[in-house]
Amino acid sequence: MAATFLAACALAACSDARPPATTGDATAAATGTASPVAASPVAASPVAASQCFLTTRLKGALDAAVDWRGGALACEGGARPEGRGLRASFAGKGAQGELLRFVFGLAAAPGEATARNVPTHLTLIVEGKGTLYSTQGDSQCATELLEQSPVAAQPGQWHLRARGYCIDPALTLDAQARLYVERFDFEGLAHFDPEDLHAARTP
Repeated sequence: MAATFLAACALAACSDARPPATTGDATAAATGTASPVAASPVAASPVAASQCFLTTRLKGALDAAVDWRGGALACEGGARPEGRGLRASFAGKGAQGELLRFVFGLAAAPGEATARNVPTHLTLIVEGKGTLYSTQGDSQCATELLEQSPVAAQPGQWHLRARGYCIDPALTLDAQARLYVERFDFEGLAHFDPEDLHAARTP
């Protein structure tokens, strides 16, 4: 189960070439020990607490209205490997107290001010249970509008704002359970190194 889970997570771009300082999330999903939302170093940042939010509606395998803001969630992001765009991750508590982590993989260049109709890959991890829902590729979801802007006085930190939708469900690894996410809106943070931005601007 652990090997299959980690392989799927890699496919969904749950991590990039520079893993975050806290690495307990993937271990928690594989071992059954959920790591707390506050474990993310981004969550402790006043900028993250004031600017991050995620709203969406889950139906199917999970039935919940997600409206996470400020201290109710941890957010972080960065460039995806091999120049495949960027990712934005949000973690918070579900209706039953479980830790949910959404990972959006967006096929847009890091630091691009505005992008529209961006192909988007969505993964939802129920940490502590080893359950992962994932869209098949990035053609099932689209981000209608993605805006990126640098955060003042914080080199490398970028503010993300996005809204979008999914037309097909995210599936478990065995395709036996379906999770429907009709629309999503979020503001998050991402860290881009200078080489990420340079690579995005190099034809």
